[in-house]
Amino acid sequence: MQQETERILVVDDDAGTRKAMSRILRGEVMEVKSVGSGREALALLERESFSLVLTDLVMKEVDGLEVLAAAKRLDPDTEVIVITGFGSITSAVAAIKNKAFHYIQKPLHADELRNLVQQALEKRRLKLQVATLAPNGDSYLAGIIGESQKTLAVKRLIRQIAAADSNVLITGESGTGKELVALAIHKLSPRTEFKFLPINCASFTEELLANELFGHERGSFTGATTSQPGLLESANGGTIFFDEVGDMSLGMQSKLLRVIQERELLRVGGVKPISIDVRIIAATNKNLKKSMELGTFREDLYYRLNVVPIRMPALAERPEDIPRLVNHFLERFNLRSKKKVLGIDREAMEILCSYNYPGNVRELENIVEHAASLTGTEFIMACDLPEDLREIRVFTIKKDASQIKSMEELESEYMAWVLEQYGHNKSRAADALGINRASLYRKLKKSQFKA
Repeated sequence: MQQETERILVVDDDAGTRKAMSRILRGEVMEVKSVGSGREALALLERESFSLVLTDLVMKEVDGLEVLAAAKRLDPDTEVIVITGFGSITSAVAAIKNKAFHYIQKPLHADELRNLVQQALEKRRLKLQVATLAPNGDSYLAGIIGESQKTLAVKRLIRQIAAADSNVLITGESGTGKELVALAIHKLSPRTEFKFLPINCASFTEELLANELFGHERGSFTGATTSQPGLLESANGGTIFFDEVGDMSLGMQSKLLRVIQERELLRVGGVKPISIDVRIIAATNKNLKKSMELGTFREDLYYRLNVVPIRMPALAERPEDIPRLVNHFLERFNLRSKKKVLGIDREAMEILCSYNYPGNVRELENIVEHAASLTGTEFIMACDLPEDLREIRVFTIKKDASQIKSMEELESEYMAWVLEQYGHNKSRAADALGINRASLYRKLKKSQFKA
């Protein structure tokens, strides 16, 4: 499914790297600009806005850290990924401490780059969504859209546990909004004045995750010229959110368990324990009980994390929330776009409500943005929806006897719908129905349907 175009700036003094990244990222949902120096990047950032900046760290005159600082100063919502070569990991970690989203090492791998870029853009969308809300605790609950029984049950549980300070384990499929729940718990808790730091466990190797979480002492590895605190220290007093905790290695699980039990940590290369006070919220789309049976997840850590479990329902389990979500995404689209879309046609809404959304809320958001971008009117019509969504639309017969229709009536309605989908092109409609054009004419005449 398509989504609204994101603007990306690539900054690298190597022409081959710029060309490769542009080729990998450029497409229907990404507009990519590239420049060959940090100085050019600074000038462009002053004139234009970008959703994401990918910048090399080591460049002449103006380096990647300066580009990072300028991007964040001009627009704090812009995400930045730094590109590093072998031997400059320490600088990359320093960039993350200065609000870079992440770093990627050369040589670049296409799938790794695409995945990291998507994660950065998803984080930015989350921040923008939260920014549209009022600055009180309830506003973060308002970010969890829906009034279905299952959604209300999640909101009630968030209210109940926010002040308890217990560890929380959020489970559910990808795209259900687990990070929104974690953020709402933090903002409604007494820790709200301190940091909320999310970390995606699937994005790091064990060594890099250890360095990110625990920090390191000077001289603990080649290039560690200064001591650096980790995210756990940075989050002291606040909340740290471990996303995709089911992907954490067994070695890291042991270290995290010790932090939970002892309320202290050791930096990489350190000998003196450092006391910390953080609330831990974890999330996963995996079945951790099955992982425990397979020996890939520690049972003792599971019970330490699963003090308060929250299961996020899939969107298919709460279809009554779809209209509210659609309107919410349209409002966000209108805020960010010069184009104004006032609403959605009834037939288009019916199609959206009949789909099962394997990608959950994230997929629905992409569909709405796709349709809003394409529509030529002030309303989203059925023809604006992605073709594959229109093709799987099904007709349902209500159980109420007064709504039962004859096969002839159903056939007539179905032909009318197919004709509409194909712009009343009878040849294409006949092909889609699996009949010849003459048969279609006879059926239309019999049903007295005027195309």
